[in-house]
Amino acid sequence: MGRESDNTATGNDHGRVREPNDETPYADLSPAVILDALESVGFAPSGGLLELNSYENRVFQLELEDATFVVGKFYRPHRWNDEQIREEHGFTRELADAEVPVVAPLARGGDTLFRHAGYRFAIYPRQGGHSPNLENEENLRVLSRTIGRIHAVGSVRRFAHRGDLSVDQLGTGSRAFLLEHGFLPPDVEEAYATITEQLLHRLGQDMARFRRGNEGRIHGDCHLGNLLWRGDTPHFVDFDDCRNGPAVQDLWMLLSGERDERERQLQVILEAYETFQRFDVSSLALIEPLRTLRIMHHAAWIARRWHDPAFPRAFPTFDSSRYWSEHVLTLREQLAALDEPPLAV
Repeated sequence: MGRESDNTATGNDHGRVREPNDETPYADLSPAVILDALESVGFAPSGGLLELNSYENRVFQLELEDATFVVGKFYRPHRWNDEQIREEHGFTRELADAEVPVVAPLARGGDTLFRHAGYRFAIYPRQGGHSPNLENEENLRVLSRTIGRIHAVGSVRRFAHRGDLSVDQLGTGSRAFLLEHGFLPPDVEEAYATITEQLLHRLGQDMARFRRGNEGRIHGDCHLGNLLWRGDTPHFVDFDDCRNGPAVQDLWMLLSGERDERERQLQVILEAYETFQRFDVSSLALIEPLRTLRIMHHAAWIARRWHDPAFPRAFPTFDSSRYWSEHVLTLREQLAALDEPPLAV
């Protein structure tokens, strides 16, 4: 398009690129930088730009001069290295090649990971859709069969660089960060330290029983916000948290309601899932441990990103005593849930 670049906006200082810093990682990601990045890999943007809902990374819908659209994902600096991001891209390409409905990055010059003005980014086709209605059993079956197909492809090999879903990473590391960086109010800190110590001891035992059994490459974050339903097909997006892990991690977030309701849903899910991939029923005992790790990790994730201006806006009560009192109460409830028998089918 021949737009004139703004050196200040693009992070250039006397011709040198400034690396984004951890305190304000997206401070220099201006519209000019975003559009220049798109041009740098051969796209012709019209200038139309819409920021989409994303906290960990920055994601934009971008209009092209031919009136079509793409989506640009700008990775949070210093979270994943290049090898880890390329493993994510490679997995989604494998899935797309197997005709699994996922949204995979577009390649330019044989690559899918690009750099501009100190930022790493990828370009995706725009995929329309809405969250699936899981009260519809047929939708639940279709979704479960698709996850079975994802895991069938994922079982062929393991990630070499992205690592495993683990208690150390999601639990122990989360606890250490919160206690070491002073996020907990003084009146809650001791209670948090005590309950998380008890939880980590228990989680280590529970997870150790199932290590490496049926683990493979999984999506890792199958909440409804990462599923776009279009027609009769679910499209999976945002494989940013994909890693090696147990299959049940991608299934338990589909469950809701009282125990009897969850067991009915689970019956539907597993019958459909096993159309494409065998499921280890004994791993149902991991549902509450995995839920506990997600709760612990989520609080620490917000704390780690608190310097990013988007996070105080999105989580305005996070630094209040009430938030942490409720968080400790939730963890106590999880400790009790770990003693309950696993869901049965």
